[in-house]
Amino acid sequence: MPFVDTSRLEVIERLPGWHGRYFHSASMTFAHYDFTRGASIHEHFHPQEEVYEVIEGELEVTIDGVAQIARAGLVAIVPGDVRHSVKAITDGRAIIVDYPRRGGFADS
Repeated sequence: MPFVDTSRLEVIERLPGWHGRYFHSASMTFAHYDFTRGASIHEHFHPQEEVYEVIEGELEVTIDGVAQIARAGLVAIVPGDVRHSVKAITDGRAIIVDYPRRGGFADS
């Protein structure tokens, strides 16, 4: 699977306001999200490192109690096993990548 046409993937509303398309490489999980203003991801943690790359809009990402706004050009990197949460400040789009591959998404 060297190429993935993300426009052909099923859209899943994983949490209210988070509409995602998911796929995996051999070692990573990818989520392409459209998010709506006010949508949030509760505080949680998992063993995977997670990277939030905002393409459009703004997300407030809180990592280990410290909040910062992620927007185009500013990537948030969450180390594995660290508590984090997310709130959409605006409507937008983001790509979220987990390493290593994360269960519970798409065809995992």
